Order: sequence, then C-alpha cells, then structure tokens
Amino acid sequence: MLIGEIPSGVMGLVGLVSLNLSRNMIEGHIPATIGKLKSLDFLDLSRNHLSGSIPSELSQIDRLSVMNLSYNNLSGEIPIGTQLQSFDPSSYAGNAGLCGDPLPKCPTKSREDDQTVKSFEEDKPFFDGGFFISLSIGFITGFWGVCLIFMNKSLRYAYFRFMSGVYDKVYVLVAINMARLRRSNRAST
Repeated sequence: MLIGEIPSGVMGLVGLVSLNLSRNMIEGHIPATIGKLKSLDFLDLSRNHLSGSIPSELSQIDRLSVMNLSYNNLSGEIPIGTQLQSFDPSSYAGNAGLCGDPLPKCPTKSREDDQTVKSFEEDKPFFDGGFFISLSIGFITGFWGVCLIFMNKSLRYAYFRFMSGVYDKVYVLVAINMARLRRSNRAST
C-alpha cells in the first residue's frame, strides 16, 4: 500500500532489472528520468493512480520485454518507439485518455484549428513588399557602383590604387606578426 509519488531514488538504480510497483496508491506522473534505467527488463506500474502522459524516455529502454501500465489515469499519445508499440493493448487497458499504437489512433485536430493556422499563415506572406523594395535598391546601388568604377577611368584607377594599398598593409601586418611568432617560438625552445 505505497502512497505518494514514485520515489526519485528508484530512478538512480541504473542496474535495476525488474520494477513492480503494481496495486498500490501511487499517484503523480511517471518520471521522465525512467529512461536512465537501461537494464530494465520488467516494468509493472498497473493499478495505481498515475496521471499525465507516458514519458517519451520510456521508449529509450531497449531491453524492456514486459510492461504493464494498465488501470491508471494516463492520457495522451503513446510515445513512438519499437518496444512501446509491440506490447499487447491490455498493457494500456483502463487508461481512457491513452491513444496511439497499439490502441486506437488519436483523434486529429479539428477543422477549426486547421483553419485558424491556415488563416494566420495567409495573413503574413514570406516575401512581402519591403523585401522586394530592399532587394531592388541593393541591386541598383551595387550594379551602378560597379558600372561607374569600370566606366570612369579616374575612379577605376583610384579604386585599384586603394585596393592595392589595403593589400600592402595587410601583407605587411601578416609578415610582421609571423616574424614575431617565429622569434617567440625560437626563444621558447
């Protein structure tokens, strides 16, 4: 006749092979840390007062061959995982809110919800007018800037002189720093 929630200390027993807490008065949620119990082969939490959804971490336990979560107050979709869909539907019996394989499929969203999402998406197009205006201004500025540089002889010479000066300065800075680095490496050896 255990009462309260599943003790968190149980989830620290990573070598645990079998866990049977059935036919008690345990309430609360199944802890998400249950996925740490990688050696678990047998899990029985049936006939308690557990609520909420089945944690997706439960599907990470590869060795789980026997599981019984029946007659609780669990709800939501059964997490997708090879083990959880392979159990008999009786493992989930008595949980009116559960759905998904191996139980009947979960109800889909209502049409109203879908219409709300669609109308919101239609209200805000991805490429609005501001995008195209900015794109046009950027193209025109870049295109005419390049054209002016290559058509006007004095601008072309000034541009290439400027770029040559930048190249020279970068080259000198790199050469000086490489020389300092080599000097410090020689001094340390």
